[in-house]
Amino acid sequence: MAWWGKVIGGTFGFMLGGPIGALLGASFGHQFDARARGGGGYQNYDDALGGPGDFGDAGDLGDPGAQERVQAAFFTATFAVMGHIAKADGRVTRDEISLAKQLMDNLRLDAAQRRVAQALFNEGKAADFDLDAVLAQFRAECHRRRTLVQMFVEIQIQAALADGRIDPEENQVLRRMALALGLALDDLERLIGQIRGADSYHAHGDRVSLRDAYRILGVANNAPLPEARKAYRRLISQHHPDKLVSKGLPEEMVKLANEKTREIRAAWEKIKQARAG
Repeated sequence: MAWWGKVIGGTFGFMLGGPIGALLGASFGHQFDARARGGGGYQNYDDALGGPGDFGDAGDLGDPGAQERVQAAFFTATFAVMGHIAKADGRVTRDEISLAKQLMDNLRLDAAQRRVAQALFNEGKAADFDLDAVLAQFRAECHRRRTLVQMFVEIQIQAALADGRIDPEENQVLRRMALALGLALDDLERLIGQIRGADSYHAHGDRVSLRDAYRILGVANNAPLPEARKAYRRLISQHHPDKLVSKGLPEEMVKLANEKTREIRAAWEKIKQARAG
């Protein structure tokens, strides 16, 4: 929660300009307004943000505050783009709202963080939300780190699948998002298959079928065992929580990374058992 602590503490030297910075500032403004109405809020909005003005340029993750900057960008873009996808077909369903709330629960956000996340979700639903600009800045802030970008895309796919299907409008947004982030459309389809397999795994009480096991690893049902093993090792490496946090995944999202590794291990064990039999 280092990035959030710096936001609250007013240490905004590492923070963001551009469309992501504007989203976070506006959403933090909602949090400020809520605190002010309840008493004990900040004296003014500039105090809440640690002073007015631009927040500087991104550095690499070796620079002081650079990791927190990426974490703030990831958190901001995650909830804003999730809101945009939810509204893509013209209406936001109960399932989509439920998934957003479930994500907030899984991240164990405190009351202030939840209000900011909800405000970001609503910003993403707005008609004037600039998806392309947000994605372009997000990709730049992440320094094009593929594992971090892929984790972001996986979260958005899960949001699109909240009601069990991906509508054409949602699919169009996902494809636009993938291309903007430098992800091939074939890779997007593979990720969608993996998320579908993982959703089925959870729907059956964390019991994975052989069909879903192959889908989770992203390999064909008749893939040789060495190919499945290679996919397993690659996915475990990509979703290792410590590695993702070091690249800029918000610490609040470690639980998501742990869940992904659990799904991947369950899939690999199922395939090994099937081949051994």
